[in-house]
This record gives sequence, structure tokens and C-alpha cells, in this order.
Amino acid sequence: MTAYHIIAKKRDGLILTVDEIDYIIHGYAQNKIPDYQMSALLMAIYLNGMTFEETAALTCAMLESGFRMNFKNVPGQKIDKHSTGGVGDKVSLILAPLVAAAGLKVPMLSGRALSHSGGTLDKLESIPGFRTNLSVDEFYQQIEQIGVSMIGQTERICPADKKMYALRDATATIESIPLITGSILSKKLAEGIDGLVLDVKTGSGAFMRRLEDARALAESLVKTAMLNSLPTRALITRMDEPLGYAAGNWVEVKEAIDCLHGNGPDDLMQVTLALSAQMLLMGNITKTEAEARDKLNQLIHSGAALQKFYEIVRTQGGNLFYLDHPEKYAASKIEQPVFAPQTGTISSINALDIGLAVVQLGGGRFVMEDQIDYKAGIVLAHKVGDYVKKGEKLATLFTDHERVVEEVSEHILTAFQFQKTVVAKKSLVIDIIEA
Repeated sequence: MTAYHIIAKKRDGLILTVDEIDYIIHGYAQNKIPDYQMSALLMAIYLNGMTFEETAALTCAMLESGFRMNFKNVPGQKIDKHSTGGVGDKVSLILAPLVAAAGLKVPMLSGRALSHSGGTLDKLESIPGFRTNLSVDEFYQQIEQIGVSMIGQTERICPADKKMYALRDATATIESIPLITGSILSKKLAEGIDGLVLDVKTGSGAFMRRLEDARALAESLVKTAMLNSLPTRALITRMDEPLGYAAGNWVEVKEAIDCLHGNGPDDLMQVTLALSAQMLLMGNITKTEAEARDKLNQLIHSGAALQKFYEIVRTQGGNLFYLDHPEKYAASKIEQPVFAPQTGTISSINALDIGLAVVQLGGGRFVMEDQIDYKAGIVLAHKVGDYVKKGEKLATLFTDHERVVEEVSEHILTAFQFQKTVVAKKSLVIDIIEA
């Protein structure tokens, strides 16, 4: 068996065996197979796809390339949530403390921003002092103590995925359903969780822009997870406009805190409560979705969810002062409003354009080496369906980079479309995919 043989087989559209997949994934993780051969295999997979059985074997091989956590000695159901990414998606910041306050254990491995899609780790690290690089022992201890922890992928967890992801980003093979499935699920399986709820996004700000592609990815994730004995369900949700009003890092943290105070935007809370309710059902905390939603709303209005978020921040070294006094946080040098060019009802806001604008302002990454300005971002003043008059504020930009303000302002204006008639609001939850 050689890497050449395996690459040629997949190039010709044939099905790889479990042994062949194990051989090349483990060989690559151990630096026995070079980048150029793995690049060739990734492109062959991108072009020819994989069966569910191949995808399950790929996921398992990536999982077994590293350390697997074990929470069997920690009482309670361990349930996690994962999003395929979008603009303004700060759901995890609200959901993790909320469902932990309901009694679930939430060991959450999160990611960083790349291109137009924001990253949970960067948002958390915008809180001064917040540590996302906990050791595995610290992670275990925090789950035992407060029921929830939010960290990044360590060197010990799925090293094959970490290497392959960097290579996929450089070889234009990101948008492959088997490769996305393997990358997401290998890390989630490594968490040692009892169940998983997925938010698979579709629309202008999602990696899967077409609904049929998002559905195919959701089905691949759910079926592959079940083949690896992980109960999973996926919600397909819209990402045609930014979720909530804030897009950036610190501005999203502030909006998440508003949500935990019970003052969150309707669209953001709609997605958060839908995902959280599924987690409570999966973890046997409640028996019906209505009961789950009642419990979640009670935890928000009682302040229990907000206090759990404060516990997370305190335990992971974050400074609580800025959560109580956001006005004391370092301000951007430039705070630039963008005004409506015409009167009418906002018919659409292109989420991709807003996400890319945030990156230009300094709030995201085009490549992983880019440094993030946590203050940078965009706060919308209006959403789809709102009626605005010419000259009324549409959004505010926050940045330290004066040279990009004019270009970004023009870019944002192109993201907004207007019409004279009323725009009907659509439910953000399109479907639920179960095994």
C-alpha cells in the first residue's frame, strides 16, 4: 500500500477502504506523507466525493490521530453545539452558559475567524485576560466545577485535522462535504460528548450558500456522526443577513450580554433558543420543546444564564469589569456612520459583504496569520424589513484604520437593497435533520 496508489484510486472515482484511509491520514499526521501528496488526495476527494462509509472512516482516522477526552467520571449529560459559521453569529456566547445553567455539561471546542466568518475564540479573547488555551486537565476541572468551558483545539486533539485544514485553505478544497464533515466531527468526537446539535447555515453569509448544499452537509454530518455512535441532529438556519445587529468581536460580546439580560435581537434569540431547546431535549433535561423554551426563558429572566457566563469568564481569567462597564473598554479611533442613500424598506443585507467589511476594518482574518483588532466591527442600525428614510443611519463602523473607511462605507452601501413594498419576515430555522 502506498500514498500514490491511494491517490490514484480516489482520482479515478473509486471507493477507498478503511485501511487505505487509516494509512494515509495517520501517515500524514506523523509527517511520513508530504504535503504535496495530501494536497493531491484532498483535490481528488473534492472532485469525486466520498460515500458515507468512507466519510465515517475518514472522521474516525482523523479522530484517532490524537488524544480523545473522557468525561465518564463527570456526572450529567455532555452535549455540545457547533455552527458552520456566519456573520454576527455569537450564538455560542449565549447558548453555552444558558444550557449549562439548565443542568447540561458543555465541553465546547471552538474555532477562530477566517475570511468573512467570525470565530468564537476571538470573540472571547476580546475580553481582557480571557484564556482559551486551557490544558486538557484544566478543561476537565472546569467542566466538573461549573459545567461549561470554551477552549480552542489543542496540539493533542486531532492533529491530522489541524494540518489538513491549513492545507485545504491553501489548495481551494474547503467546500467539500466529506472534508467538512470529517473536520467538524473528528473534533466533536474527541470531546467525549454524549450528543451534538449542529447549526448548518445557508445563504449569502454561509459557506453553503445553496439550500440543497446545506441540506446535503447536514445529512452527511448527522449520518456520519451516527456511524461513529454520536447522537446528532442538525438545524438548517438562514444566514442571508448578519445575525443580530453586531458584527465584530467586542461588539458581539456586548450584544451577547444584552441577550443574557433578556434584551437580545429577535433573530439572534430565535436561533439561540431553537438550538438550546434541542440540546435540552437531547440531554433529557426536558421532554418537550415547549417545556425547554419555557425553562430557557426563565433562566434568562432570572439572571442565572448571565451569572453562568460571568462564571466562565472569571474561571478562564477574563476581566469582569468590562462586562459591567463596556463604556470603559478601549475605543476605536474612528467611529463612522453610514447613511441610507434612499427612502424605502430594506429588502436584503448581504451578509458576505458585511463580513468582508469587518475584516477590512481589522476585525477578522483573510489568512490565519493576520492580527485582529478586537475593537473593530460594524453595528447595524436597521435590519431587513425596516423602513428607513434617505439620510437615516444604516450602520456604524469602528476601526483604527482611516485609509479603509471610505472604501468600506461604499462596500456596506452595496450590501443594502431597498424596495417600496413591505418585506415579509422569514423564519430563520428552515429544517431539522435527524438520523
